[in-house]
Amino acid sequence: MSTEITGVPVLGQRHLQILLLFLSITVNFIAKFNAGVSVVAMTNADTTNPDFPEYDWNEMEKSFILSSFFWGYFVTQFPGGYLCRRFGAKLTMFVSTLGSALFALLIPLTVDWGGWQIYCGIRVCQGLFQGLLFPCIHAHLAAWCPVQERNRLGALANTGIECGTVLAMFLSGIIAASSMGWPGISYVSCALGVAWCIVWMILSANTPSESKFISGPELAYIESSKNAERNKDDNSTKPARIPVPWKAIMVSWPFWALLVARSAHSWGFSTLQAEIPSYMNGVLGMDMKSNALFSALPYFAMWCMSYVYLILADVLLQRKILSLNVLRKTFNSLAFWVPAIGLIAVGFVNENQRTLAIVLMTANVGINAGSTIGSALNTIDLSPNHAGILMGIVNTSANVIPILTPLLVGLIVKNENDRTEWQIVFIISALVFGLGNLFFIVFGSTQLQPWDDENYLQSTPNKTNETNKDCPSKTVHFKTKY
Repeated sequence: MSTEITGVPVLGQRHLQILLLFLSITVNFIAKFNAGVSVVAMTNADTTNPDFPEYDWNEMEKSFILSSFFWGYFVTQFPGGYLCRRFGAKLTMFVSTLGSALFALLIPLTVDWGGWQIYCGIRVCQGLFQGLLFPCIHAHLAAWCPVQERNRLGALANTGIECGTVLAMFLSGIIAASSMGWPGISYVSCALGVAWCIVWMILSANTPSESKFISGPELAYIESSKNAERNKDDNSTKPARIPVPWKAIMVSWPFWALLVARSAHSWGFSTLQAEIPSYMNGVLGMDMKSNALFSALPYFAMWCMSYVYLILADVLLQRKILSLNVLRKTFNSLAFWVPAIGLIAVGFVNENQRTLAIVLMTANVGINAGSTIGSALNTIDLSPNHAGILMGIVNTSANVIPILTPLLVGLIVKNENDRTEWQIVFIISALVFGLGNLFFIVFGSTQLQPWDDENYLQSTPNKTNETNKDCPSKTVHFKTKY
């Protein structure tokens, strides 16, 4: 049976939803990472606007402020998946972003009497709210992306990570040096979050069928695409609240491959992000953190490379040069194994090769952008129905690691000027990168898992297989209106 759908807009509501997700990630990542610039401005007023209060916080206190966000962030990853299923992505993401924005506003209002401790408390609360975000984003992508556009649209939404990180560094520095001073960083962050929330509540919808603005052909295009993949009809206007097949998920090798890959990525990337600048400062005598260009350059490269990977993936898939499964594993291998080699190489750079060190750091972070298409979007491949839950579990594991890796570094590196100690750190991270990707290559999959079926818990595996055998195959052709 063949079904043709005409009049599907080239730019429609599905693209608007992706833009909203991109802006959501950007706004939240600005709030997530602007503390790095804010703390410098608050403890060294001479570097920005000296007309605002300066605080005498030691390095340990500043480290607590910068890490406190993650104390809350990993706690709400798993509840985020549940809340998204219970209340929908629209409301959950609204609460997540609004809560983070309003807590940002409290920083300049309370830090005078609460000191660094109140700043830490506020950052923990921001992390708690933002932890709800990514499970909702993956659930929203699963609801809105036609199967054949899922890779492209999902990757586009996730480029907000790099955009937000770069803007957090550049905008925060400009604001801190302006007449608004360091309090302006919090005010602008709050305003951006509130503005996004208003637009989100007006234009977003949990599912295409709930949208007031979507055209008939686009709705049919999205729903038919998903139905063709699942061989079923689902015209519900509410997010599916189907039982979670916990046992099936926990014994699924593709799920564990995804979990291992994302945890390994978190380990390696936290080393690239946090430890290499410390190494360059201690061994090479380069203060990367105080130089806005050096700090932002790797993430700018990552932002640019994310679009290179996106275009390349589109070409390879549309021309059927690679299957989606091979594409994910190839990109993930590039994103993991090349930086693994680069990490080891950085450990052998000497003081006379500072330019090479910057090039290696920038290249390592930039090439790592392929991990979004490589493995981050794999949650939607495995189970669109449970994408939010899967993302919650995976991100919980992945976000514990940035808390643990600095502790391991502290155990190994007793003298920050000792190159040999740092080489051990980089070799361990390279091994984690390498073995994590190898596990993903062997056990990872892009196949829709049997436990994604709404009736999986009510059906025996044999019955499910027999039902699938009897289902007639359906080919769906789409005509795009230009």
